[in-house]
Amino acid sequence: MKSPKSVNSLDKLGRVRLSDSFFMRDFLHSEISQITAIPNLPLDPDLAIEVGTRLCTDVLEPIQEKFGRLSIRSAYRSAAINEIGAAKGNQYGCGNNRHNRSRHIWDELDEQGHKGAMATIVVASFIPYFERTHHWQAIAWWVHDMVPDYSEMEFFRINAAFNVSWHEKPKKTIRSWIPGVRTLTKPGMDNHYGSHRDLYAQMLLELKR
Repeated sequence: MKSPKSVNSLDKLGRVRLSDSFFMRDFLHSEISQITAIPNLPLDPDLAIEVGTRLCTDVLEPIQEKFGRLSIRSAYRSAAINEIGAAKGNQYGCGNNRHNRSRHIWDELDEQGHKGAMATIVVASFIPYFERTHHWQAIAWWVHDMVPDYSEMEFFRINAAFNVSWHEKPKKTIRSWIPGVRTLTKPGMDNHYGSHRDLYAQMLLELKR
């Protein structure tokens, strides 16, 4: 598939079904694109579809099946859009293009030549629990235990939104910008292995999940 150059070709790309619940169109929205009027479109749609399918099928669907509807806050970014988001002084908070290849920039390989895709999601059913307890770690540990194909998670303050990714060489790291813990786990840390059910059992009880 060629990069869209018309409404019809963009419509065709948007209709591509990535998994049971998700279509490509769900991942193309960008506030930066809306404000700057620069299209947020992949130059390599086939690669974007390939990695987006893995992200949706292997990572997002299991989370949604357990917790209900996911809200997609940010997902695919073209290199041009991400570059604007990472520019010094604009306060959009995006990592630079080198950092985001095979993360938010789905249609470019990372420096090691590996594929990947990332989305920023909000789990709507988790918000009340998070607002009351501030225990974002509960859902992080659930994903770590129950979604073996995730690569990275990174949590944010508002609504416990978090980046979650699929990568062909998964990193298995969990980080946070919420005050308290910067790196929750990564390979080599003592807490990385085994079951963490005791750390999310109360969440599942309260959410009736």
